[in-house]
Amino acid sequence: MELSQMNKEQLLCFKGENEADYSKFKAQGLSLDMSRGKPSSDQLDLSMDMLKVFDDGNCTSETGFDCRNYGLLDGIPEAKKLFAPMIGVNTDEIIIFGNSSLSAMYWSVQTAYTHGVLGSKPWCKYDKVKFLCPVPGYDRHFKVTEFFGIEMINVPMTPTGPDMDMVERLVAEDETVKGIWCVPQYSNPDGISYSDETVKRFAALKPKAKDFRIFWDNAYCVHHLTDNPKYILNILDEAKKVGNENIVYMFGSTSKITFPGAGVAFMGGSKENMDALKKFLGTSIISYDKMNQLRHVKYFGTYENILEHMKKHTALLVPKFNAVTDMLEAEIAPLGIGSWIKPEGGYFVSFNSLPGCAKRIVQLCKEAGVVLTGAGATFPYGKDPEDKNIRISPSYPTVEELKKAMELFVICVKLASAEKLLAEA
Repeated sequence: MELSQMNKEQLLCFKGENEADYSKFKAQGLSLDMSRGKPSSDQLDLSMDMLKVFDDGNCTSETGFDCRNYGLLDGIPEAKKLFAPMIGVNTDEIIIFGNSSLSAMYWSVQTAYTHGVLGSKPWCKYDKVKFLCPVPGYDRHFKVTEFFGIEMINVPMTPTGPDMDMVERLVAEDETVKGIWCVPQYSNPDGISYSDETVKRFAALKPKAKDFRIFWDNAYCVHHLTDNPKYILNILDEAKKVGNENIVYMFGSTSKITFPGAGVAFMGGSKENMDALKKFLGTSIISYDKMNQLRHVKYFGTYENILEHMKKHTALLVPKFNAVTDMLEAEIAPLGIGSWIKPEGGYFVSFNSLPGCAKRIVQLCKEAGVVLTGAGATFPYGKDPEDKNIRISPSYPTVEELKKAMELFVICVKLASAEKLLAEA
């Protein structure tokens, strides 16, 4: 029976049973952190041989350049060749950064804010600048635009990507709308991949602001959870077809491929965009870590080898994601007190509780020893207007720990849902 169909007496009995189960969990003294999508130690172990690639003493690029020294601001040539296919650009359309794509995104917003885009008026010269934010979305994206005082506008996600009718209308009518955050494949946190139509509509946008940019963070483009993954269209290719190639900045990294703290990040886009940005980059840095770039090149060799490497990650992650969705299917679905999408890739399961219950669920979990991402984090300013979305991060705990955590999670969902329905009765 669904919880909403129970009478008050049945709800009180249901609540009491779950309070008893909850007390038992609190007594166990659990201490599990599921707040971020961190790779597990087993995943990090997959790349340990990378640390041996310089045992041959060869630290030179294919051009003969000594990677231990200054120079090659935008990256070594073979790193460009290795990573360009990942985000779908040519080797003259990519900049290799340090270990964080978030830093590259922050720097791109900062540069537009202080110096403008392709000679346009700097964003800081406007009384107000706005960004579109598909929700639920990535909290660290929102923190970047919030840091610069940029007003963020919620755009609902649909099964095919952001609400494109709303996106097209807002960018066409308002010159102060300067950008949109996008995680196009296996979106964070819903796991939605943008449809071909959505990508084409993004590529063909006609913004009123000539300096509008799509921040296309393709963080999970090789992070599949199936043997036959579906790939999204290449937005830059589609934009070139309609003469709109300057509209997009594309980002990627190896953060969850090799070592999050020592990966390689990169940014791509039209040659005009990249050439303009490189002029600003040289004022803040002489070069990034070319030894790390070369380390990745020597270890992987080809993009195809990266894809093979990612199959090992898939084998480790699938049982964890199944532990989450199987528990939700068994315990929550029959009660009608939550919804979710079983993702085909990425790093998260996005759970939607009954409205008004997310903060309570996260609080209950924390008090019993399981830390989740804060309720509201998947919305700008940390404010979920319906207080219902919770991002579950299955990657870091062991399968056994995850099963235990999910046992607690579903009890907390049941408790919070019963409390809400009783309060409304």
